[in-house]
Amino acid sequence: MWQRIKGWVLGKEKNPQDPEVFHKVSLIAFFAWVGLGADGLSSSAYGPEEAYRALGAHTHLAILLVAMTAITIFVISIAYSNLIQHFPGGGGGYLVATKLLGPKVGVISGCALLVDYVLTISVSIASGCDALWSFFPAGAAPFKLTGAIILLFLLLALNLRGIKESVTVLAPIFLLFIVTHVFMIVYAVTSHFGGLPRIFHGAAADFHSSVSSMGFLPVALILLRAYSMGGGTYTGIEAVSNGVAILREPRVQTGKKTMFLMATSLAFTAGGILFAYLLTDARPVFGKTMNAVLLGNLFGSWEWHGLNIGYDFVVIALVSEAALLLVAAQAGFLDGPRVLANMASDSWIPHRFSQLSDRLVTQNGVLLMGGAALATLYYTNGNITTLVVMYSINVFITFSLTELGMARHWIVRRRTEPKWKSQLTVHGTGLVMCLSILSVTLYEKFSEGGWVTLSVTGVVIVSCFLIHRHYEKTRSALRRLEDILPRMPEKASAKIPEKSFRLPAALLMVNGYNGFGIHSFLAIHRFFPGHFKNFVFLSVGAVDSSRFKGAEELQKLKESVSADLEKYVKLANGMSLYAESHMLLETDVVEGLETLCHREGAHWPKKSYFMGQLVFEADNFWNRFLHNQTSFTLQRRLIFRGYEVVVLPIRVRLQQTRLPG
Repeated sequence: MWQRIKGWVLGKEKNPQDPEVFHKVSLIAFFAWVGLGADGLSSSAYGPEEAYRALGAHTHLAILLVAMTAITIFVISIAYSNLIQHFPGGGGGYLVATKLLGPKVGVISGCALLVDYVLTISVSIASGCDALWSFFPAGAAPFKLTGAIILLFLLLALNLRGIKESVTVLAPIFLLFIVTHVFMIVYAVTSHFGGLPRIFHGAAADFHSSVSSMGFLPVALILLRAYSMGGGTYTGIEAVSNGVAILREPRVQTGKKTMFLMATSLAFTAGGILFAYLLTDARPVFGKTMNAVLLGNLFGSWEWHGLNIGYDFVVIALVSEAALLLVAAQAGFLDGPRVLANMASDSWIPHRFSQLSDRLVTQNGVLLMGGAALATLYYTNGNITTLVVMYSINVFITFSLTELGMARHWIVRRRTEPKWKSQLTVHGTGLVMCLSILSVTLYEKFSEGGWVTLSVTGVVIVSCFLIHRHYEKTRSALRRLEDILPRMPEKASAKIPEKSFRLPAALLMVNGYNGFGIHSFLAIHRFFPGHFKNFVFLSVGAVDSSRFKGAEELQKLKESVSADLEKYVKLANGMSLYAESHMLLETDVVEGLETLCHREGAHWPKKSYFMGQLVFEADNFWNRFLHNQTSFTLQRRLIFRGYEVVVLPIRVRLQQTRLPG
């Protein structure tokens, strides 16, 4: 029953060895604009509002704010387009900081990104609910958090089905937002076109009056504060560079097209909304978003044959805005698990977060992001102002480290790169912008949620360093394990016995040619001296997120696993034993090994299955969580099939300088 329910909710499993599968799940520029670009575009629902509110009575400064917002969007977008060019494998801020500033700085950027993507989901859902509740009756307010949680679970289920499926379903919503909001901005400008000279003149007069009464520096600080408080407008620009790996080939061109679409649409929408606030003299109204107020000012009085079609349009526009914010939450579900997977490949995060489900989805990452987003919604009670502050801080930590890394790159390469000055200008300007926004936001909002973000990010960073240290100690212990191996025969014995089904066979599961596998092989001889004359080596090439980047990567994985198995065969042949090997490529190692055991074991009447398992001196949750329990899980399954299964313990003492023989 569970399998039927799972199939209905998540869909049928996909074959990673299908040569067309990556093409089927990767995104063209338009769908990438929907799935990744929506994160940036949707920030026009809350970024301009926060900036405009920060102006207070000095709304005439909104004209300057429009220009500053558009320039910032294009500078950061150009910088991240360069990032795609130089890092076509994806990874965004984490990879850039790791490669250009060092692994320790990279993990800081990666952790900031992880918290950022959790908050992407929270902010998007909370802001979407704010838009919906803007036209709901006041009595519905207590149910807003419940609605947010329900929407979170719906998105979670949708993302467990797969990237392409989730984006395709949400694409019409994205287009509805574009149509309604472009019309809103164009109508706001054209309907006030005759009064534009008066508005510009009044804004200039107010600006000079403010400077005369307050001085230039206080006015500049007010503008800088509003500019920084609108930092949420730029959150999401990095999503495309982080998600390059899920784009369709040619990835660099697809990524640049997506970045251009996102930057242009965001600059027009965010700048246009700010300008429309000024044109319509929009003022905050309790219980409504500023966009709801703007829409009401523009269309609330529209009637046609006695029908209030203006109200209907306002509702449609707000629903599309709320729906787009749900689409924007996709960036957290798409890129967050990918950053987790990249960090897991580098051993900063538990390795299980690089695994793919049978739907070729980084399922563990999706579940973690969803669970963390649920916690932040509960903590903040879905308050968008607090969430945006928390969100903006981590975004600009990553932005700043990325721009610093790229600026350093062009300084170092100035003798070999003819365009280094122009590139350094772009990234240097971006660095100054990002640091200024980060600094002002921290200063202004530290006590209003900023300290929470920094604390949580700090805890995540410390956890990553502890995890990495554990994996390094384990690798060091396994290297010592290889050092104490006896000298193995390098050539096959001149006399290799023929295959005999009458003699006992040992089916040994291995993962790479290493000390762990060789010790498992020798342990069979130690525990059962002279008993097994046939050896069958079985291995599964794990198709994880680092490998699932195209048919070429899968072919390389297949060749690598085959080469390792051949070494085991030669090792057994060198000891005058018959040996053969078999392999599969699978996303689930346990499922793949179970298939191999059943298929290959059917040929051997007298057989026993063997597998090694790391056994740590301290049996605790930490060790069990960081290392897979494949052997015990597989042993349980095979025993219930009626097979004879032996788990060979490989002892590991992390604190010792040597391992027991």
